[in-house]
Amino acid sequence: MPGEPWLILPTYNEAANVEAVLTAAGDVLAKAAPEGFRILVVDDGSPDGTGRLADAMAERHEWVRVLHRTEKAGIGPAYLAGFAHALGEGAGYVMEMDSDFSHDPADLGRLLEAVRGGADLALGSRYVAGGGVTDWGMLRRFISEGGSMYARIVLGLKIRDLTGGFKCFRREVLEAIDFATVRSRGYAFQVELTYRAVQRGFNVVEVPITFRDRQHGQSKMSWKIAAEAMWLVPLLRFG
Repeated sequence: MPGEPWLILPTYNEAANVEAVLTAAGDVLAKAAPEGFRILVVDDGSPDGTGRLADAMAERHEWVRVLHRTEKAGIGPAYLAGFAHALGEGAGYVMEMDSDFSHDPADLGRLLEAVRGGADLALGSRYVAGGGVTDWGMLRRFISEGGSMYARIVLGLKIRDLTGGFKCFRREVLEAIDFATVRSRGYAFQVELTYRAVQRGFNVVEVPITFRDRQHGQSKMSWKIAAEAMWLVPLLRFG
């Protein structure tokens, strides 16, 4: 039988969100995976005490785990550390989700159901029928949709939402794509993972979601992260 689902939550200065998002995600996964689940917080040395709050949650809930890292090294390396830990503990499914409620924890069950139903990788998609974005201005919408379109054209893919970070992998996908050699550190990381999965012939499906802007804390997006995505995407195909 497949192992338990593990949800990886990378955090940096998410003290305002971490307890609530763990509680909400735990409630959903308790229903979606009654056989058992784990949520792994990967904290990059948050100076606001996020790691301590996560540790307190782990003391109260046996399904919470915390992986402490000493420095802020980017979302990509945080996820890679989380993936390695989860697979080492026997995870059958590995999920990604932002820690700031921009992804609705209620959708975790639908992503897991899609993979259990036959998909190898399920993507929470903003840009398919039924999906969408709220609380964004026109400029941010243009940058986000334009980034996905750019990656789609350069990489020759049909997937509509390549830059999103709400995903569920079957264990075998992460084992096959050699995730330890992924080059991206910022949000291009999401594009690279999906591209590798498609290149290896895995069945990737898009599950419609509504993305909401964070209500607490500060966004980690920067022009440096966006620039990395611009130059790295062509290298994935032609480099």
